[in-house]
This record gives sequence, C-alpha cells and structure tokens, in this order.
Amino acid sequence: MSVVVEGLTKIYGTQHAVDQISFEAKKGEILGFLGPNGAGKTTTMKVITCFIPPTMGSVSVCGFDVEKNPMEVRRSLGYLPEHNPLYKEMYVREYLQFIARLHGDSKARVDEMIELTGLQRESHKLIETLSKGYRQRVGLAQALLHDPEVLILDEPTSGLDPNQLVEIRQLIKKIGEEKTVIFSTHIMQEVQALCDRVLIINQGKLVADDPIERLQERMSGRSLVTVEFSLPVNKQELEAIKGVDGVKSLGKNRWELTASSKTDIREAIFQFAVSNKKPLLELHKEQLSVENVFQHLTQSPIHA
Repeated sequence: MSVVVEGLTKIYGTQHAVDQISFEAKKGEILGFLGPNGAGKTTTMKVITCFIPPTMGSVSVCGFDVEKNPMEVRRSLGYLPEHNPLYKEMYVREYLQFIARLHGDSKARVDEMIELTGLQRESHKLIETLSKGYRQRVGLAQALLHDPEVLILDEPTSGLDPNQLVEIRQLIKKIGEEKTVIFSTHIMQEVQALCDRVLIINQGKLVADDPIERLQERMSGRSLVTVEFSLPVNKQELEAIKGVDGVKSLGKNRWELTASSKTDIREAIFQFAVSNKKPLLELHKEQLSVENVFQHLTQSPIHA
C-alpha cells in the first residue's frame, strides 16, 4: 500500500481533531476524502505530509514512517494545499525550474510537466496574470516535478469555472492511472466523476470507507424504483406487487416504489404490467447520490 494510516489521533488541548482513524490507499487509486468543515480532513493530510506530528497512531507513505523518516516521506509524495502557495511574481517556467532545482531535477523534467499539465502557452507568463485554473495547473506541476508515488490534493477544484473543472478533472484522472491520489473536496459531482473509493470523516472519526456504489447501497438500505405507465394504475394494485413495501404517486401515471435493498422489484413490476395490460413507459432503479449519503453521515451527531 502507498499510504497506511493506523489509529491516527491528533489532539489540540482537549479537542480530538482526528480520533482513531485508519485507512489504506493503493497505487492507481483516486481516494476521495470528504467531511464537513472542521471534520479533520486537513489535519489528517498535514500529518501524512509531515507538516504536523500525530499525537497517537502511525502513518506510513511508501513504507516510510512520517515521524521516523520524514525526508523519505516528502520525497515520496506531492502536495497541493487548498491555498496554492505560488510565487506570483515569478514566470511559470522560472518558478518550476526553481522548484526543480530544490528537488535536484533536470530542465527536461520541467518541460515534461509543462506539457502534462497543458501549460505550454502559459509557460512564459507571470503567475500573477494567470487564471485560477492555470494557477492550479502550476500547483499540480510543482507537486509532480519530483515524480512522487503519492499525490495529495486539498480542494484542487475550489473556485474554478465549469470549463476549468472539466480540464482539471481530466488531468487528475490521468495522473490517478499511475499514482496514488488522495483527493479532498466539497464538490460531490467531482467525487462521483473522479474517485474510485470514498472516505467520509465527521467530528474527527471515520464514518465511511467504501467504493461509491457500495457506499450508496449500504447507506440507503432501500431499493427505489421509478415507474411510469401509459394507462392509469391505482395505488392498491401497486402495493400488491410482491416485494413492494412503499408506493408514492409522482403524478401523471408515474410512481415511486420502494423495497428492501436486497430485493430487485423490477421484474415483478414488469410482470404486473404485462398481466394487467398496462404498458410501461419508464422503469429504472434509483440510488442515493453521494451528496445524500454525505449529508446522512455528517448531520447526525457521533456518540463515543
């Protein structure tokens, strides 16, 4: 595993900013890291990147312990913090060459990162003249210059316009094919578009660690099917379908039917339509969105 976190705890005074969380992240995986403001996401990322020490527990990056081998950890990862700390008075290529010298990298590596992040036309511009989208690209380029195995991104798409979102999303997706990416964001659409797996942290505690599809199914506990008939159907008829335990009218012969998440009622609905000569216009299974699951897990108080 590229990143292994075991029993991580960080205490400030009497506050447990992070409380006994454990997870792993592997190569070729984009791991979404979610939580409300103050939940402990940034604290966790600061421990992983050696900015602050843990109070208890252990964290290793590519086999190196963050307390015992901090320099090896820093060589193994790239970090783009939420507030991208660029030297805005420098030119793009000048800045990247400066960072490359710090890492002992060649100019060829700078050219490679400029091409990877789509900065060719901007490379001779002052950073302060760039749009936020291009500044994020510069931040990604500097994080990738030393070819780290792990990339940690804290709100990398915050404040970007729709076109910039698409561009940065595609870039992160490409990077995630070969590296471990831990991706913190508040934008649920980004999570569904980018992430292979999702961690949700609330009040310092890890409350979910699942692939998106399994997270949605586990949390819903329900199977939700939307159906539309071409002819009128009454509620009592639908309630009598095997496996259906809830019926809600959506108007104009459209209905919302619920059942246990272990029961797929679509076949029974189809058979009902055939037997009763009620042609179907629509029949599809719904799922909770990541946003629904996030709200469910983070709005309820956590009890020790």
